[in-house]
Amino acid sequence: MQLDFAAREVTIKLVYYGPALSGKTTNLAALHGRAGPEARGRLMTLETQDDRTLFFDLLPLTFRSKDGDASLRIKLYTVPGQPIHAATRRLVLQGADGVALIADSRVSETQRNAEAFLDLRQNLRDNGIDLARLPLVIQFNKRDLPDVRSDEELVRLAVRGKEPVFRAIATRGVGVVETFVCLLWLTWRSLDQSHQLSRKLQIDGEELVTGAARQLGITTPFRDLIAVRMGGAGADLASGGAP
Repeated sequence: MQLDFAAREVTIKLVYYGPALSGKTTNLAALHGRAGPEARGRLMTLETQDDRTLFFDLLPLTFRSKDGDASLRIKLYTVPGQPIHAATRRLVLQGADGVALIADSRVSETQRNAEAFLDLRQNLRDNGIDLARLPLVIQFNKRDLPDVRSDEELVRLAVRGKEPVFRAIATRGVGVVETFVCLLWLTWRSLDQSHQLSRKLQIDGEELVTGAARQLGITTPFRDLIAVRMGGAGADLASGGAP
């Protein structure tokens, strides 16, 4: 996180993590497509010939409060999912304020999803970041494909953990905004708890998150967006208290 007191601006870093071809870049592209021209920066991608992200994607977004007097800058990154790029994943995770784990819903990808989670935990540890204290949202993508894990199974997985879990079809934009808004809200709450941003900068976090959703074309209250999760985080997720 970076703070500019003079400009009353907060910059946060969110990382989309997961196995190769799970839909990380597709999530960013969908967000970029929804964001208004005043909110979005350039979506930068680096890809190999087999259409896999080699280093990272960067999507800068800027959202302003309703009175225009405070702003929230968001740097969105993805990491390469291939095992050989572990060092790059570790580098991209440096300074991360929140993470979305993008999993592939197909049964055949269960092991790779698990490996990605363990890899995430280890790379965070190597960066001196405690996964238990980091805002984390899990998205099960590709729900439109055959041989996916059932909703019932995902619910059973979700209720066992504290991380919010969302279903998605990122190629259609389904579940993309919900995942992002939930991660943004959890990250803001965590940073506000640690740094008293609301008090120091007189920024209303709820207003900023609501404004972010609005600039993505969403008029649904953000608490209603978060409520579609399959489980995780308990009943206090949509409250203003600490996670």
